[in-house]
Amino acid sequence: MKTEKATFACGCFWHVEAAFKKIKGVIETQAGYTGGSMNNPSYEDVCSDATGHAESVQVIFDPKIVPYDKLLDVFWSIHDPTQANRQGPDVGTQYRSAIFYHGEEQKKAAIESKKKLEKSGKYAKPIATEIAPAGTFYKAEEYHQDYFGKHPMKRFVCGS
Repeated sequence: MKTEKATFACGCFWHVEAAFKKIKGVIETQAGYTGGSMNNPSYEDVCSDATGHAESVQVIFDPKIVPYDKLLDVFWSIHDPTQANRQGPDVGTQYRSAIFYHGEEQKKAAIESKKKLEKSGKYAKPIATEIAPAGTFYKAEEYHQDYFGKHPMKRFVCGS
């Protein structure tokens, strides 16, 4: 099986990871940090809003089962892409909306999906989602991995 990688940021990574875990064809998810300047940041570092990292989820998927476009649809549906540097009660650049693409095909697909959403009229405000090349992804601390799977009663946290 040939897999691909996708990386998304759209608020607290707990609910983002939970949403992508449910998709048939997603092989693995990891909560983590990307898009910043500090090597090996901790959760506390990222929460300081000084590292430039976003709470992100890296998705390993089988494109024969779930195409990248479907992952983009899920991304757009699970957050408000018009909010810059916040989602719900979570505020800071670490909660920004971003698609970190892995290769030119993903870049093109992300740009096209954003344009399609903008033209749809679904939102009165402009889409604030950043589309940027994927950089180094730092896996978050173990207690952040599959958080809702480990703590099902906390699903209300982070807008889920």
